[in-house]
Amino acid sequence: MGSFKGHALPGTFFIMMGIWWTTRCILKYACKKHKRTSYLGSKVLFHRIEIFEGIMIISMAITGMLGEQFITGGPHLALYNYKEGQWVELLSWHHFTMYFFFGLLGVTNILGFFINSLPASLTKLMLSNALFVEAFIMYNHTHGREMLDIFVHQLLVLAIFVTGLIAFLELFIRTNITVELLRTSFILLQGSWFWQIGFVLYPPGGGPAWDAMDHDNIMFLTICFCWHYALSIIVVGMIYAFVTWLVKSRLQRFCPSEVGLLKNAEREQESEEEM
Repeated sequence: MGSFKGHALPGTFFIMMGIWWTTRCILKYACKKHKRTSYLGSKVLFHRIEIFEGIMIISMAITGMLGEQFITGGPHLALYNYKEGQWVELLSWHHFTMYFFFGLLGVTNILGFFINSLPASLTKLMLSNALFVEAFIMYNHTHGREMLDIFVHQLLVLAIFVTGLIAFLELFIRTNITVELLRTSFILLQGSWFWQIGFVLYPPGGGPAWDAMDHDNIMFLTICFCWHYALSIIVVGMIYAFVTWLVKSRLQRFCPSEVGLLKNAEREQESEEEM
């Protein structure tokens, strides 16, 4: 990860997963709200989605693990050099371990489809575990580095830890779209901040380097972190608007009579709330 590409890769992974989880969460919510959306809202579809999601997460994890091990200067699966008496590229092993725990999450997704006896909440537990491990690794990732390097990673640890905490709380909260979207917004924040770290520490194209000891840079990055989170909220809102519109338009196309019933039900619910 000690390069721009090394930060862009996990950043892209988390942005993709954030968009994916946001879309799936909203689609499931919209389909439950409009119960007769045919195959779109069927359990079969969502079970197949879980398998696809597991395969996608495993593929990303394997890509990250192989990249960390076999890039130029990587450890190539060697943990300790007995001839020189020293550890081999421990930072790469840090990142390898992080990807490995997300790979376990993907395996759990697939096993949950084939083994009915596994609790449905196991995937959320594995997600929170993966995030807590990632936060722990990143927290111990910057010993002896410059002030700016430490600060941007501290902000990353904050985003990761909050995401892990939300995922852990989901174990005790029955499906709640607000909590789920809060988690996905922090996943998106984590992904975009990985990219920001890459631009700050390893400017692409030979751009000017940031002054690692300038306090104004830290002040700006504090604001920038908030902007990143605002952007993630906007992205979640746009996905919500698009997915709900898509489900309603499909319903109007194939079940026009039900649309009227749903509107009447919504009006009755609103009138009851007013009373």
